[in-house]
This record gives sequence, structure tokens and C-alpha cells, in this order.
Amino acid sequence: MTIEECYAALGGNYGDVLGRLRSERLVTKFVLKFVDDGSYKLLCDSLDSGNIQEAFRAAHTIKGMCQNLSFDKLASSSSELTEALRAGDEAAARKLLPAVVSDYDNTVRAITEYKNSLV
Repeated sequence: MTIEECYAALGGNYGDVLGRLRSERLVTKFVLKFVDDGSYKLLCDSLDSGNIQEAFRAAHTIKGMCQNLSFDKLASSSSELTEALRAGDEAAARKLLPAVVSDYDNTVRAITEYKNSLV
């Protein structure tokens, strides 16, 4: 799998991120680091415990990373979740969470497949 195919699989925009980071090596470096970030776990744990402020912080971090890496699909769903949490609307956040979970799982699956193809 190429990095471009990875981006297609996760619903991202490779041309956009390449224009921003200017090298395939840097794109690959940051894409592979994404799966090690703890923000997603923090988001889920914070929502489970009802800590909306911490959940907002985690969702906002995910959104920012996804925008910087041009993970468009996950950026969109996490942006909606971020805004619900910013407003303190826990009910809306819980309704939006399944889309984020699905998009996150798809993103990690594509990145993992890409990483495994590098070996």
C-alpha cells in the first residue's frame, strides 16, 4: 500500500497534506505517529466518566491533528463532536460519538495496513 492509497482508504486528502508538509517522508512520519496519540482514549474515557471539559480537550486535539494531516473524514466528524462538547451538550456529543468511533477505527485500520506494507 502506498501513502496515497492509505489516504484514499481513510478518507483524506493526500495532495493537501503533501502541499503543507512538502515531503512524503514527513507525511509518513506524522501519519504513523497518529496511532500512538492518546487523545482518542482520553476522549472515550472522559465521556465515560462524564468529564465534558476533558472530553472537549481531547476531541479538539483530534480535530486539530486531523486537519493538519488532512484526514478529512475524521476531521469532519471530530469537529462536530468538538462543537457539541464546547457547548456542553453531552446528549448531542453522545449521539455524534459513534461517527467519530467509526471514522477513527477506519483511519487507524488504514494506517496500520500502510505501516504493515512498509515491512
